[in-house]
Amino acid sequence: MSHDPLDLEKYSWQTLQGKPIRFDEWKGKVVLVVNVASQCGFTPQYEGLQKLYDTYKDRGFTILGFPCNQFGFQEPGDADQIQSFCSATYQVDFPILAKVNVNGDDAHPFYKDLKKAAPGLLGTEAVKWNFTKFLINREGQVVERFAPRTEPSEIVQEIEKLL
Repeated sequence: MSHDPLDLEKYSWQTLQGKPIRFDEWKGKVVLVVNVASQCGFTPQYEGLQKLYDTYKDRGFTILGFPCNQFGFQEPGDADQIQSFCSATYQVDFPILAKVNVNGDDAHPFYKDLKKAAPGLLGTEAVKWNFTKFLINREGQVVERFAPRTEPSEIVQEIEKLL
């Protein structure tokens, strides 16, 4: 894991509603970044992610969900469909941002830097599948990368250490 903090202020995104948003909003918080999809075998993890968010949001923790359609085309919907699915199916109220690419030349710059800071198995930088998770401490350092099959409940201790 890289010990250099990411320059979080250089990144910008859009909300699912198309409004620009900057990372400043989460500066000084512990952040779990997850690439999400509505039609994936791991999609039920939304429930565990929401539980983490509910448990720790008042202690300086947030989750950022980045919908991505690069893995088996499992996030084909538009912004309204994604929002509706997350809200109706899993009562998600942590921030879900606009759809991004996490791999390839057109990957979002934030994801390029995340992957460099926390390479996966055998040093590969590519995100392997939906629901890969990156944990960022209050100083903006990527402290850990978790595999798609790692359940949200399995990372409680790591989150608590950072809070």
